[in-house]
Amino acid sequence: MQHSKLHSKRYANLATLCMSVVFLFQIFISSTASAQTFKAENLELNGPKPQVIDFSQHLHSHGFALHGDLKYPKNFKHFDYVNPSAPKGGKLRLMGFGTFDSLNPYTLKGTSPFNTPGQFMYGFSELNETLLAGTGSYSPSGDEPQSAYGLLAESLTYPKDYAWVKFNIRTNATFHDGVEVTAADVVFSYHTLIEKGHPRFQQSLLNIASVEALTNKEVLVRFTARHQGANILRIGEMPILPMHYWQDKDFESASQIPPLLSGPYELGSVDIGNSITLKRKADFWGKDLNLYQGRYNFDKISIDYYRDQSIAFEAFKSDEFDLYYDYIAKNWASAYNFPAHLKGKVLKREIKHHIPSGTQGIFFNTRLELFKDERVRHAISLMFDFEWTNKSLFNGAYLRNTTYYPNSDFAAQNQASDAELKLLRPHQKQWPRHNLEKVIPTPKTKGNGKLRPQIKQALALLKGAGWQINNNILTHQDSGKTFTFELLIRQAGLKRVILPFLKNLKRIGITGELRLVDTSQYKARIDHFDFDMMTFVLSQGNAPSYEQRDYFHSSTANIPGSQNYAGIQNPLVDTLIENVLSSQTRGSLITAMRALDRVLLANHYIVPNWHLDYHRLANWDRFEQPKQQPRYTLGIDSWWLAPRLNP
Repeated sequence: MQHSKLHSKRYANLATLCMSVVFLFQIFISSTASAQTFKAENLELNGPKPQVIDFSQHLHSHGFALHGDLKYPKNFKHFDYVNPSAPKGGKLRLMGFGTFDSLNPYTLKGTSPFNTPGQFMYGFSELNETLLAGTGSYSPSGDEPQSAYGLLAESLTYPKDYAWVKFNIRTNATFHDGVEVTAADVVFSYHTLIEKGHPRFQQSLLNIASVEALTNKEVLVRFTARHQGANILRIGEMPILPMHYWQDKDFESASQIPPLLSGPYELGSVDIGNSITLKRKADFWGKDLNLYQGRYNFDKISIDYYRDQSIAFEAFKSDEFDLYYDYIAKNWASAYNFPAHLKGKVLKREIKHHIPSGTQGIFFNTRLELFKDERVRHAISLMFDFEWTNKSLFNGAYLRNTTYYPNSDFAAQNQASDAELKLLRPHQKQWPRHNLEKVIPTPKTKGNGKLRPQIKQALALLKGAGWQINNNILTHQDSGKTFTFELLIRQAGLKRVILPFLKNLKRIGITGELRLVDTSQYKARIDHFDFDMMTFVLSQGNAPSYEQRDYFHSSTANIPGSQNYAGIQNPLVDTLIENVLSSQTRGSLITAMRALDRVLLANHYIVPNWHLDYHRLANWDRFEQPKQQPRYTLGIDSWWLAPRLNP
């Protein structure tokens, strides 16, 4: 009896223990599945459980080229546009414009150093490393338009239809605290960025179905659609965050917590809003990696922030920082007669490049009733006298933007090709009032300030839209409202360009008021589309893809933080963006982009500005650089301090 009770007690304890183990195991499995995999709703690949993949039967590579072949073979030594023997050491002092109030570049809140105007071009930032490098914001390629090579990932495996990709993470890749980068970090980064990050991540990672850690160093990413190779590049561009660092912190509100990185530089001293210092990591895990040879040569990068361009230029003249990227044509033409330049201590460089220029313009907010009619937008655009502006204010330095994609293969030509028309004709009912077979010519004046033909055309357009002039004031014939608006800018130097434009608009009865705000106010207002018109530049590149959806697709028009600033909601534009995303060859991509450009131009969503096809860079003569200038980047990250100055 006693023996029986003892066994019963043991069995009961054993049963309780087993149930506890099972319960804990279920919790573990549940939490692991939640942490390591995500299934999208309405998933094309949903249904039966995916079959086990035999990875040996698929393509395996050290990189990925969207169209064509990779330029560099497996185990290449270094890029052609660097000097692999460049000496390390010294300090590079840079200038930042505006200010910053956050050290987290991945959230909607605040402005980080990377997100301050122009800072990204130098190639130094607080960004985390990515699985691949070449096509994203982190370490873009200098000589290939649509190729990326393994960075944190040593290699990748994928099928011919691009339904998924498996990344094999380098065994020696670590964060700066010595903790290794694992597949769990990739899974964590994906969930964190799409759930708590900036809305741009939701757009760029939209076609991801699931992210799953197969082993400690292998991660499998499935996509919701096949035959879209750009998906591989987009997940390859995703910053990989350290899970052990962020998992117990509030990612969305940790605005001034110094980030833990994994790249060549770690964060040094920071004075929020004023300066930031990056220090080269002596024991950096990737110092022998081919992608990093001849690059990131300075021991220290310091960035001081200025809120006024003229004050910054005076600081540069006084040798308070080393490089000055000059945005102002008049300044470039006439402001360098100071002693240091005349004595050869400061050099001026006009560096030719093949970087597609951004979509720079004055953006209409078409969410507002005032700007919904394309004829109104067209009329206002006619009153921007670029020829006079270029001659009188820019010393004739600039080229007028006649496309959303200047200095690239994607600009629509005057006559639409048969391939473009094949895309456009099935949607002829959605065409604007113009015939899309030919590009609407950008208005061109004589540059003497006389706009009689433009005024006549603008008034006719406005009359057709229900507006007429009464006592020199443009008034709507039905509502009786007068035509007034506010134009938002953040750079004082633009006043001299915008004020003559507003004066021209006054000639057709329109009152425009100029509003200058600081960088933080400007960002907050445009993030929430709190403007009538504003100035901006949408970055463009040689590998157009999901950013076009963020810029122009109906689905992003009302998402705070998206860059669809014009509020475009056009079914034809949406269709053409899908054509861009599904392009299988470089030729089909060019065709789809030119068709998209044609439709955007016809709808007058912006007043096009101007561009250059070279960099205007001044620097103190204390640096050396490789003989070969990269085609698609400025290349400062491959400069080094002249040995004579750093014995």
